[in-house]
Amino acid sequence: MNSSKNQNKICVVIPVYNEVEFLDELLPKVKLFASNIICVDDGSTDGSKELIEPNLDITLISNGKNRGKGYALKVGLLKSLEFDCDVVITMDADMQHLPEQIPQFVEAINHFDLVVGNRLHSFKGMPIQRIASNKLTSWLLSKKVGVEIIDSQSGYRAFKKEIIKSILPLETGFEAETEMLINAALNKNSIGFVNIPTIYNNNTSKMKPLQAILGFLKVLLKSTKNNSDL
Repeated sequence: MNSSKNQNKICVVIPVYNEVEFLDELLPKVKLFASNIICVDDGSTDGSKELIEPNLDITLISNGKNRGKGYALKVGLLKSLEFDCDVVITMDADMQHLPEQIPQFVEAINHFDLVVGNRLHSFKGMPIQRIASNKLTSWLLSKKVGVEIIDSQSGYRAFKKEIIKSILPLETGFEAETEMLINAALNKNSIGFVNIPTIYNNNTSKMKPLQAILGFLKVLLKSTKNNSDL
């Protein structure tokens, strides 16, 4: 049993959308480090939900239809509060986030309110369009909130339970992850980073660079307007 599991009660929230080919490998590894696992199935049609259902030690939430990653994250994060865990981790279901790094996030959260996985310490394996979109959005976001955001698009994150309610997103798509960073920065929550590898597993990313930038700009402009109204 991992020592971090003894010291901290860890809840892992995993949005799932058509990831059946990865779940048999992912879930047993996550169980090594997590006290509770919450899978939020976002309308999968490939049997992902049916594969998870027999795991009685996993809390499965079904959205019924595809509502978006942001919606799935919000549902999962709210559910995590019922388990009163010390640390809440969010990670993707497609093995792009290594469960073996959970202890690094748990260690880092001792020093921050929110910890984000940083892939931009190395560009190896990252398509040029993803590098461009991530660097642009991270730079703009850093300027907006006055806090250095190294990797704005990474979904591998750790949260102290105390901040979760105050940073939950209104957006339902991928842009919700940016919205949560903005909320955390505006709340003066401290944000740290853990280096993680860039892994794509030869699967097609559900996040498109242009879509990501447009969604990001929508959230950024909305938050700017809201601030001016205060």
